[in-house]
Amino acid sequence: MATPQTTIETVTITRPLKVIAFICGLIVIILMIMGLASTDWLMAAGWRQGLFLHCIEEGAPQPLPFNMQEPVGCYPSRDAGYIRAAAGLCIITLLADLVATVLTGLGLRTKEHHTKYKYYRLAVVAMAIALVAIIMALVIYPVCFAAELNLGNRTIWEFGWAYGVGWGAAIFLFGGIVLLMCDKESEEIYYKERKIVHHENDSRA
Repeated sequence: MATPQTTIETVTITRPLKVIAFICGLIVIILMIMGLASTDWLMAAGWRQGLFLHCIEEGAPQPLPFNMQEPVGCYPSRDAGYIRAAAGLCIITLLADLVATVLTGLGLRTKEHHTKYKYYRLAVVAMAIALVAIIMALVIYPVCFAAELNLGNRTIWEFGWAYGVGWGAAIFLFGGIVLLMCDKESEEIYYKERKIVHHENDSRA
């Protein structure tokens, strides 16, 4: 005779919002590396300025900005406090977002419910630190530059794509924070239980 046996199987379905937050963290890492490496934060005729280097292009009109006397080429950034501050804040952004992204990945990976949300809460804090740091850098840089504009020896100055990349990173950080915070327990993980009936035949002598 068949002996029915009932077991309950739990199926865990991960919601996509945390995955999207993890992707936002990865995008911020890429954007911050690009911004830190670029010299296109601030540009004028024959002059490009980044966080760690400034470059003088061939045929740059004289006199050069900020009374520089170097020939054509790239050189370490000027000893200006706001440039160093912006660079330091951007490094903090990169490191904090890296920590937040790792924590989000660990949260996605673990199966322990309480550990998962502990990782997510820590990731929110790290991303918030990164967001505050990048916004401070993006505000300090143009405001302090405006104070020394009379030394620029150029009538037209433009903020380059690297400065825009910083704002892009801020937007993705904000999105990652929102996704990590708004995705509550009932939204993030869904437990589905289903009954499975097994029929086993009795062995006959």
